[in-house]
Amino acid sequence: MKPLLLSHFTATSCLGRGLDTTLAALRGRRGGLAPCDFERAELDTWIGSVEGVDAEPLRADLADYACRNNRLAQIGLTQDGFAARVEAAIARYGAERVGVFVGTSTSGILETEYAYRQRDPQTGALPAGFHYAQTHNPYSVAAFVRAYFALRGPATAISSACSSGAKVFGSARRMIEAGLIDAAVVGGVDSLCLTTLYGFNSLELLSRNPCRPFDVARDGISIGEAAAFTLVERMPAQRNTLDDDAVLLLGVGESSDAHHMSSPHPEGLGARAAIEQALSTAGVAPGEIGYINLHGTATPSNDTAESLAVRTFFDGTPCSSTKGATGHTLGAAGALEAVVAALALRHRFVPAGVNTTQPDAALGLAQDPMRDPAQEATQEAAPRLAHRLDYVLQSRDADLRAVLSNSFGFGGTNCSLIFGRADRVPHEPRA
Repeated sequence: MKPLLLSHFTATSCLGRGLDTTLAALRGRRGGLAPCDFERAELDTWIGSVEGVDAEPLRADLADYACRNNRLAQIGLTQDGFAARVEAAIARYGAERVGVFVGTSTSGILETEYAYRQRDPQTGALPAGFHYAQTHNPYSVAAFVRAYFALRGPATAISSACSSGAKVFGSARRMIEAGLIDAAVVGGVDSLCLTTLYGFNSLELLSRNPCRPFDVARDGISIGEAAAFTLVERMPAQRNTLDDDAVLLLGVGESSDAHHMSSPHPEGLGARAAIEQALSTAGVAPGEIGYINLHGTATPSNDTAESLAVRTFFDGTPCSSTKGATGHTLGAAGALEAVVAALALRHRFVPAGVNTTQPDAALGLAQDPMRDPAQEATQEAAPRLAHRLDYVLQSRDADLRAVLSNSFGFGGTNCSLIFGRADRVPHEPRA
């Protein structure tokens, strides 16, 4: 595929609003999880909530879109000068040539939860002020972003569980390559709600502690919320006009293993296919990947399957899951972690895996890239498992060339993205 330019990006999560607070937290190995205090959620777990979401007033002309998810989206759009950069793109290309692609899982379902509490006791009718299409509907957040900028280009929401915020990059890429648009607002927004909290609790997937991805004692997820956006554009005709630290989308890999509704293929076959396709479309060899942002949910089965998939291609590659810092932001995770990847490339560092203290050696992980030759000799019968990964426990500087970010969801829907610095990637991807 032809590289695409991430001309601007922003992220808001429990780490804070905007890139500066996010970057400081990642560099300082600080997390934003706290004991669950979400309204009416009597659960012994930790969550990653964004302060002040319910108090965020929506623009008057967008009042029908009022719900926690769209308020969080508006907070995200107004950070880091992102809205101004979108307006500038609209001025360059025209409102009909800028698309919107947003990932979410539950959208504004919290608004429906509120509405059900207010049903008419006689008829069961929902309150007259409830606007399903503008709130609960999965397309709501894409429609909100489109209306926010008065865009007239194509817009879509993707709700493919935890791969949603990554798969939107594939959708935007196809629209741009087809010549239908020149730029796109690409991102993910997911907000806390009782449906999600109690749903994962019923699956016995919530941890009572801050989640510990890839740790030997990992025991479940911590749910978070986030709004992350990127402005994706065609590459300029002259590559030398780009800043050296410009970030490019190099490759996209998508697959569906359809193994089980809520469990990954035990050998990570779908994840492996997505990673392989991402490397192929990027024209990047595994050895050129300097950091892997793991999906890393901190559940025993997910981390095991991802380890098998990743170790098929990589040996000694620094990796971590930033969900220990942000929580699992579900439909927003792919977009949030795309921004993390972009920050790692721009600022040349590898973020640590927060909360993880003892990487699980059974997954081929170690605190450092040093390997025990005697132990590796015993693994010769299974060479694919002999590969090891360097799980990063302290953030460190690194001269990164390219970064891989994984997002895998329920139902076996998988997406891997590869990003690279403009000054470190080939002018044309290899065949």
